[in-house]
Amino acid sequence: MIQLHSGSIMLQGGVPTPIPAAGSGRDNTMAYQILRRHHRGPWEGQLHLTFDSLISHDITYVGIIQTAKASGLRDFPVPYVLTNCHNSLCAVGGTINEDDHAFGLSAAVKYGGNYVPANQAVIHQYAREMMAGCGRMILGSDSHTRYGALGTMGVGEGGPEIVKQLLKNTYDIAAPQVVLVWLTGTPPHGVGPHDVAIALCGAVYGNGFAKNRILEFAGPGVAHLPMDYRIGIDVMTTETACLSSIWQTDDAVAEYLTIHGRPEAYTRLAPEEGACYDAMISIDLSRLEPMAALPFHPSEAVTLRELLHDPGDYLRQVEQRAAEQFGGKATLSLTDQLVDGKLVVQQGIIAGCAGGMYDNIAEAAAILSGGDVGCGPFSLSVYPPSIPVNLELMQNGVQQALLEAGVLFKPCFCGPCFGAGDVPANNALSVRHTTRNFPNREGSKPGDGQLSGVLLMDARSIAATARNHGVVTSAAEVDYPAPAPVRRTFDGGVYGRRVYFGYGKARPEAPLHYGPNIAEWPAIPPLGEELLLQVASVLRDPVTTTDELIPSGETSSYRSDPLKLASFALSRRDPDYVPRARATQALEEARRSGAMPPELQSVQKVLSIPDMGRVQIGSVLFANKPGDGSAREQAASCQRVLGGCANLCYEFATKRYRSNCVNWGMLPFTLAEGTDFPGRPGDFLYVPQVREKVARGDEEFPALLLTDSGIHALTLYLKNTTAEERELLLTGCLINHYAAQNAAENRR
Repeated sequence: MIQLHSGSIMLQGGVPTPIPAAGSGRDNTMAYQILRRHHRGPWEGQLHLTFDSLISHDITYVGIIQTAKASGLRDFPVPYVLTNCHNSLCAVGGTINEDDHAFGLSAAVKYGGNYVPANQAVIHQYAREMMAGCGRMILGSDSHTRYGALGTMGVGEGGPEIVKQLLKNTYDIAAPQVVLVWLTGTPPHGVGPHDVAIALCGAVYGNGFAKNRILEFAGPGVAHLPMDYRIGIDVMTTETACLSSIWQTDDAVAEYLTIHGRPEAYTRLAPEEGACYDAMISIDLSRLEPMAALPFHPSEAVTLRELLHDPGDYLRQVEQRAAEQFGGKATLSLTDQLVDGKLVVQQGIIAGCAGGMYDNIAEAAAILSGGDVGCGPFSLSVYPPSIPVNLELMQNGVQQALLEAGVLFKPCFCGPCFGAGDVPANNALSVRHTTRNFPNREGSKPGDGQLSGVLLMDARSIAATARNHGVVTSAAEVDYPAPAPVRRTFDGGVYGRRVYFGYGKARPEAPLHYGPNIAEWPAIPPLGEELLLQVASVLRDPVTTTDELIPSGETSSYRSDPLKLASFALSRRDPDYVPRARATQALEEARRSGAMPPELQSVQKVLSIPDMGRVQIGSVLFANKPGDGSAREQAASCQRVLGGCANLCYEFATKRYRSNCVNWGMLPFTLAEGTDFPGRPGDFLYVPQVREKVARGDEEFPALLLTDSGIHALTLYLKNTTAEERELLLTGCLINHYAAQNAAENRR
């Protein structure tokens, strides 16, 4: 059972106690003990953080290094690990994926980085095994950068924040609130870490309880959870929209770090007496049960007991959501999966940074012992998280047992989590122990009439389902013995023989390896004196994910060519976005050349714009709440290279997407809650004196929206922007910002 307490909490005698206000006791939390050690400058409510190490995968590192290089990069100042787990199997575009990997290795050589070749480990498992340590902070260009169970505060952000660290600048945020997650009890039979995580997401995502806060896990229940169990819960905290996480550490953490050859990385972490929190989430582990997250979000939580009691009602709700979102482009008929009143699925996946843990896979083998997955349409695939873990599975007979049961073992690859592997059939239903089940994240293409669905479940219930040949089954209903205890091992020699360890050994003379697909960033203009924005897309869904803004899967193979990648922007959500944005971009090009197309002349006259020479024309995206999900910067950069100048919304789903917009020079405008936005694609939004107002730090921007029904006065808001953020918006993007700094230094 999960309970939320919205008031302040203090730990008194090791017991959470409600208090009137948090006060200075926040410094006694584990989170603030770590934050203070990583803060640079005076403590004035704004944090300026440096990180102990950085990590990126092969969807993001090329753009990051290209940006840093253009901004004056000389070498990597802290350990920076480049992993290759996201596009290692994408059979798209000929040589482009391996060209990017070759670029990554050459960058590690030139700038002094560490390079993990394809299929050796998924990004976050490598960080756990080789980088995490108590009291440390790691910044990753992936949203699931979460290592709190190992005493490390992980933060997932867009690539520009990595660039700032590479250039020896800081990660700047307002001092975050901290939420105590108080664990008691012991999980019942059949309940795994994904069940806990899904229940947690269901309790806090929709109401914003954890948004941009730090989740601090403590309480007597922690000791009852093995390390893989803690890690499995922790990595899913990203789906609560929290900023980061941290757990109390104990002998289990010390043993984990010792097994992985780093006993010195352990220190005991615990909240100090008098630690104060802004809120509390209380979880009684003993009262939880197997869960499922319905399409299309991890927070669509329902107990398997409830789902299987009346699957038709739940599936019809999903079908209705799909019909509303895709408007007939594709249909999802999940009620077709009901056979004699039972819910039948066609695929199971246990994979990645959340599902592919040793304990999850061993539990699956125990449940399948003596059974098989059948010879019908159902299949089960397992993706181990690293070669060292896979070796353990082999040595302990787990892999053999699963293979004999008909389970497929596949490489250390993140693909199923974002649509680059094991895409289900059209109208099929897949059960997955992965991180997300957003629309199309499994790889379907609604524009081509394709749609499939994903139920997130724990590996234990997936294995129970596999044993019943695809009939969804709760692990709590299966009588199985727990896996026999084994002595956990770690063969670090695997990495010693294959990973390039170049930190501290930069070779500036070494060349970068460029494939024909790797292109420089196009020139980005600074902010104009005034803005004329043309609406390129209007998204009325409650939340818009970054997967919808720039799809993952095969399109990510084009990540190293900004303009090529941009051609896929919103392609699965609003296929007309790109041609509209390009048409607006053409208007700006015409204006800059001195031409005035009739459309602009008409708009200038109706809106009484005095001087079009002072007006910058760009596109704007409207969405109710954009930016949930992935940290990928391309969700913003693709709009920017197509001439996007702003996003307009009621609120941003995550801090990281708003940061991506700012770092790419797109104004993160908001509207007051309840304000109607009557705009449609093609309408114009005029924002006068925008440059002057941004420079001055104004928060309110009067604007005029021109629609078919007339002119509508709006007030746009630009709240809580720092001086550096305003400078980025004025210069047009991070690259321009650093170029201006470098030019000023050269003049001196």
